[in-house]
Amino acid sequence: MAILIKNAQLFNGVELINKRDVLVLGELIFDVADNIDEQHAMEIAEANNEKIIVIDGTDKLLSPGFIDMHVHLREPGYEYKETIDSGSNAAAKGGYTTICCMPNTKPVTDNSEIVKYIINKANENNGVSVYPIGAITIGEQGQVLTNFHDLYNAGVIALSDDGRGVQKASVMQQAFNMASELKLPLIIHAEDESLAADGHIHDGVKTQEFNIKGIPSSSEVVMVARDIFLANAANTHVHFAHLSAKESVNIIKWAKLQGINITCEVTPQHLTMSELDIIENNGRYKVNPPLRSIDDRYALIDGFNSGIIDIIATDHAPHSDDEKDKGLEKSYFGMIGLETAFAVLYTKLVLNGDVSLLRLLEAMTSRPAAIFNMDCGTIQKNKKADLVLLDLASKKKVDANQFVSKGKNSPFIGWDLQGWPVLTIVSGKIIYDNSNN
Repeated sequence: MAILIKNAQLFNGVELINKRDVLVLGELIFDVADNIDEQHAMEIAEANNEKIIVIDGTDKLLSPGFIDMHVHLREPGYEYKETIDSGSNAAAKGGYTTICCMPNTKPVTDNSEIVKYIINKANENNGVSVYPIGAITIGEQGQVLTNFHDLYNAGVIALSDDGRGVQKASVMQQAFNMASELKLPLIIHAEDESLAADGHIHDGVKTQEFNIKGIPSSSEVVMVARDIFLANAANTHVHFAHLSAKESVNIIKWAKLQGINITCEVTPQHLTMSELDIIENNGRYKVNPPLRSIDDRYALIDGFNSGIIDIIATDHAPHSDDEKDKGLEKSYFGMIGLETAFAVLYTKLVLNGDVSLLRLLEAMTSRPAAIFNMDCGTIQKNKKADLVLLDLASKKKVDANQFVSKGKNSPFIGWDLQGWPVLTIVSGKIIYDNSNN
């Protein structure tokens, strides 16, 4: 198939350009130009035995497909929450063309057979690229390292015990040493369980209002500090998942100034919400790390704008209704986010003037691609045609009944949002199309 997108504003992975035409031929971008003649494009398509689709991109923005480094697809083992298929469909609807799935499956993704299973299942779906992340320790128990070499050879893009922080410093030091040999990033869920101590929300004003035990920021901060020094000693890349605390931002700023090989991410919910947005004792507001203070939120925005925080990742964590309707104390941690991420961030940050559109797009495309050595995240000739067309003027209310994810556990339900993906293309194939609605 050939696809000609005309007259769209373009983010090419580096800069915003007022108007460009893009011609896709087969799986690749054939040309990017000020004006590509439709007749000429048709002749090119016919010469390659391809049919052509012409899409009017007027008043829309064409971007590289979004990349999410932190997704829970739940398969194998928890297919009632999500599957690789349903999660990939949710990704496509949200404009994501590449997603990386965390290892807290059942069984845990701690061996090469499960990695191969995930890759094979992903190849049966809509085309969204799915990269498995392997576990650091067997069973995510924090005791014995997995076989890093086998996981690497099977195709993992990184290792993480996400959902649990590795509590023993000695085990974590061994992990960094082994990862350094393979040049394999470790993605850290920074949480000291002895400090988190079975809390449910941020240890702040809402713990008193709801009489619920809180999770202090220190539970994150001390693990961030520990693993910065351990990673530096091993001379390896450490990536911190879902930052939430202002002190973490400050420590990472210091570490980057020292030249330590460190990157980090923040979620849409932590950039746009604080504990003050928990308006009722409802499980949809429960996430780990928790929604923290308004000062923490502002620090995250500042850290994101300055580049201390590198990228945005959703931490898409679907659960069943039964698992999320038990209030803040008894509900499971986690929120879904693939289908709403861009619209939430564009509405609440870009339109409010808190974040630039350029910075937002870069953090969802070219920056994660560069950090994790992916051959995507840009729009240029002869590169893979992973694209998303965005209608920045489109407005709609978030409706749980419209989610294609199996999970409906979103804190954004009922929000009026603007700026929605209308077309998603992976390797030159249209996998989501809402451009006529």
